[in-house]
Amino acid sequence: MTNQFVSIVEISTLHDVLIEIKSVFSFKIFNFKNTHDFLNKQNTENLDVLNSIIIYKKNNNHLLSSKIINSKNLVMIEDIPTRIGPLLDKINILLIKKKYNFQSKLNIKNYTIDLNSKIISNQISTLKLTEREIDIILFLKEKESPQSVNDLQNKIWNYSNNLETHTVETHIYRLRKKFKNHFNDNDFILSLKNGYKI
Repeated sequence: MTNQFVSIVEISTLHDVLIEIKSVFSFKIFNFKNTHDFLNKQNTENLDVLNSIIIYKKNNNHLLSSKIINSKNLVMIEDIPTRIGPLLDKINILLIKKKYNFQSKLNIKNYTIDLNSKIISNQISTLKLTEREIDIILFLKEKESPQSVNDLQNKIWNYSNNLETHTVETHIYRLRKKFKNHFNDNDFILSLKNGYKI
């Protein structure tokens, strides 16, 4: 799975903006002016489109009612205009997850994560993870530098004004505690002065 694809359905202006800045991302973009065209493309079993991340406008019931759409590939745009930075971050997180789901199992440090069962294990023990915990681990694994609470708030939680920073800190604290209790590991997620790092 070397090529990654994003399909934009009925938001041509977003397609135009992304084409302008395509040098900042590595995925290929498909543009569909209407849902009918997109679903017809799906029906021809075009695998690139079928496996793409699908960006759509709120209340697109025609798209949502399709049985061939994987709901995990959907990104809904509630308001237009929308902020491009958080949107690209959300797309990138979904693409990371798709890449690792394709691989099914992922090795991080001394652990193996089975992304289908959401279980992380080492040679001694196993631990069940939540979807949010998987998101945090995958995001931190992709970053070379420590990530601040604001980075995690913006990119994992897709930033909400009513999300307090302690929500992020609580999730990280609980995840680190799980690793301490199950694996006797205080160093899987490092809490550094300028953020968190794997």
